[in-house]
Amino acid sequence: MFGRRRKRGRHSANRGTAQPEVEVGLDDDRPEHGPFDEADTPDDGLNRLDLGSIRFPVPEGAQLQVEMDPAGAVRAVHLLTTLGQLTVSAFAAPRTEKLWPEVGAELITQLKGDGFRINRENGEWGEEISARNNEVHLRFVGVDGPRWMVRGVAAAPSEDQADHALVALREVLRLTVVVRGEQPMPVRTPLPVELPDAIARHIQAQQQQQQG
Repeated sequence: MFGRRRKRGRHSANRGTAQPEVEVGLDDDRPEHGPFDEADTPDDGLNRLDLGSIRFPVPEGAQLQVEMDPAGAVRAVHLLTTLGQLTVSAFAAPRTEKLWPEVGAELITQLKGDGFRINRENGEWGEEISARNNEVHLRFVGVDGPRWMVRGVAAAPSEDQADHALVALREVLRLTVVVRGEQPMPVRTPLPVELPDAIARHIQAQQQQQQG
């Protein structure tokens, strides 16, 4: 599903074949899967989209959709797949308390006010939220990390598609890396998103065409 860079094996000076060199004990305390803090970034050779504060793999065949706010800053980056739209965002969180339970409860209240039917389910990282109306089916996954929280959203036009999109979203989250930084930030502040130069130039060119 995701593209990986090929790793080169190191050759022993005393043998004619490549032998893997294994260092025992260095990564014993690292989590088996993500979302990872930057300090726990795995050496897995996976190509991740680097958005500054968050890095995640792009599923094969997915297209990027960048959402800008009126001031010109990046509000969100969406992955458009054949299964549905996937969105992964990161926020500043407290050092010692979990943020997702509080955010999830507020999200449920807001969605109910907008006419969505809600289901709460236990998922891989805790409670997940399912919301649906006649037009869209949504799945929300929240993960609390050290001084950050990641929120993943899968959106699709049908319940079956949303279920499949949720599987894809979970796979992206397991491989996501969060770069929180050391700067103090108010709780719930979205971590800043920075587009790669090539993508930023492409969007700028599109905006200039539209204005011209």
